[in-house]
Amino acid sequence: MMRYVLTLTLLLLTAASASGAYAVDQRDPLTIIDETTARILSILDERREEFTADKALLQDVVREDLLPLLDLNYSARLILGKAGKGVSPEQLESFSQAMASVLVNRYADGLLEFRSDKQVEVLPLKGNNTDKLTRVRTRIALENGGFTPVDYAFRKTDAGWKAFDVTVEGISYIITFRNQIAPRVEADGIDKVTEEILSGSIQLSD
Repeated sequence: MMRYVLTLTLLLLTAASASGAYAVDQRDPLTIIDETTARILSILDERREEFTADKALLQDVVREDLLPLLDLNYSARLILGKAGKGVSPEQLESFSQAMASVLVNRYADGLLEFRSDKQVEVLPLKGNNTDKLTRVRTRIALENGGFTPVDYAFRKTDAGWKAFDVTVEGISYIITFRNQIAPRVEADGIDKVTEEILSGSIQLSD
């Protein structure tokens, strides 16, 4: 169930970057999520057979459209926490790209499961939202008739609003990966852990 929901969260983020991978996105986080859900699901429906036949192509599409919307280095810093003290910009970049590969490879196939924009309800903003942290709340409809709450954390950057965390049923993507990765970095160093993530020898759970 967690993988099902996280796949859809990445689907939404992938859609949000489709308006221009490297242009500054002037839209606010709520509009980004709200406007693009139906669009990306439409694209998936139109190319479903193509993607099913060539899963590597789907991974390429996810990589091209997803990554520009994510604040990868900021997320990487949060995942590392105190274990990232003293890490160079080059090491952080390598680590963040390794984590990006994890996301792309893990969730690309799952995009084919989603067939309707009615699976997603975007809720009005509430609470104290700022440029440093704005949360967009959504509800994902499940096959059993229930729903799962999913929150997106955005921050405003020079390139526009960027997503840096997703919380599913109260479980943060950042904290989930920090608990698995930070102790390894403290024990073995950032370079070895980055290499192990890329090679797949570290199995990260959702």
